Amino acid sequence: MTHIDSVVVLIVRAAGGGHELLLVRRGPGRYMGETWQLVCGGLEAGEEAWRAALREVREETGLVPREFYRLSAVTTFYRADNDSINTAPMFCAIADAGASVVINDESTTFEWVDIERVGARLMWPGDRQALDEVRVVILANGPAKPYLRIEIADTGAGT
Repeated sequence: MTHIDSVVVLIVRAAGGGHELLLVRRGPGRYMGETWQLVCGGLEAGEEAWRAALREVREETGLVPREFYRLSAVTTFYRADNDSINTAPMFCAIADAGASVVINDESTTFEWVDIERVGARLMWPGDRQALDEVRVVILANGPAKPYLRIEIADTGAGT
């Protein structure tokens, strides 16, 4: 099995007839500090990737998604600072339109950005690829959507 180091989550909400994507600005002194990023984080010992993704959403934003999906997009990247190759599955969390974001100390601020205009703000090509999948498969109810859904209501992971 592939070693998974971290997870990445695209958090989306309905807004004004369209959708917005949540970006968080990493705090100074952190890896990639002071850059706008998607919610991401590492796995704890023995933790399943999808559970880590839900935990990161809760810890970094205070949000509890009403729907949750795995994406086929997986990002792999090399970090020169610690000479590691990292593999991160990507997920999509659908938040309620009026849900309040409460960021933790990992970030300094957040911003909801229209998904039709956010592309240039996404730092990594893999992030843009994942956003395209969210648009076409999740938000447009593509044929794969039901197979990507992760039911969180009965797992205790959404609470």
